[in-house]
Amino acid sequence: MSDRSHSFWVTGPARGEIRQAPLGAAGVDELIVQARFSGVSRGTESLVFKGLVPPSEYSRMRAPFQEGDFPTPVKYGYCMVGQVLRGPANYQGRDVFCLHPHQDRFVVPSSAVQVLPPDVPAERAILAANMETALNAVWDAGVLPGDRVSVIGAGSVGCLVAWLAARIPGCEVELVDVNPARKAIAYDLGAGFASPDEARGEADIVIHASGSDAGLTLALRLAGFESTVLELSWYGDRQVSVPLGEAFHSRRLVLKSSQVGAVATARRARRTLQSRLQLALSLLSDAALDRLINSEGRFRDLPRTMEQLCSAPGEVIMHRVRYD
Repeated sequence: MSDRSHSFWVTGPARGEIRQAPLGAAGVDELIVQARFSGVSRGTESLVFKGLVPPSEYSRMRAPFQEGDFPTPVKYGYCMVGQVLRGPANYQGRDVFCLHPHQDRFVVPSSAVQVLPPDVPAERAILAANMETALNAVWDAGVLPGDRVSVIGAGSVGCLVAWLAARIPGCEVELVDVNPARKAIAYDLGAGFASPDEARGEADIVIHASGSDAGLTLALRLAGFESTVLELSWYGDRQVSVPLGEAFHSRRLVLKSSQVGAVATARRARRTLQSRLQLALSLLSDAALDRLINSEGRFRDLPRTMEQLCSAPGEVIMHRVRYD
């Protein structure tokens, strides 16, 4: 086994490179993991890649096993699936998920990984972190049976929110996006689909995940009387213009944030971060979710791939990195 590892680093605004470093030895109850696949969580990782993390969030935005500091140079990422090469016998040879940056081989405590359920393939398990975000959002929003739910933004998190909500009995879920190609995906996920101009109003819950001012403005328009608009988008250091005049007050709307760093308030007394991630992984057994992974490339090409992903927003839902 090589004693070197290779990892992807953001080295400047919209620039990255693969760096080599010593692997290090595994200690007691630690694992050496060989990467199989990682995923690029486009919303957050694009902001990191472009150097748009605001200074106020440098500490809160640190990912597990991150190296370096914002804005750069920084090793970042959190959608990793690998196979355990060395470690305790109950982990040996097993596929695991870990919140780890893009790196071909790494050493982590066994407590930092989750063994994949037998019905969740490694290729799909890269969605676990975004499924965890979507699950937390559904808890934060308080979606109930029979609700009319609008989800704005058919990226990976928005699609996963729609998939979850569509499985709550009686829920009518509409996924809203500017890209008509997402219509077939919405149907496969059990949701309806509409363009922004065609989206229905009077929703009980609106979940916004488009990352745009226009999307949030639409979310406020689609919400019914005394409805909740849940904001999932993170804008980095960008200022957002939102029409909180007009009918915002007369319709008594609630604008609420959701963020995966803490378990949703309604579940926090009974769920830990670890148990939430376990649940998110178990929910990835549906093969329909493979539709969300619509791009793939080699780890060695990741610096160039990140440039392409940031220059062509809206085309790729989830990019999967394959490690040779």
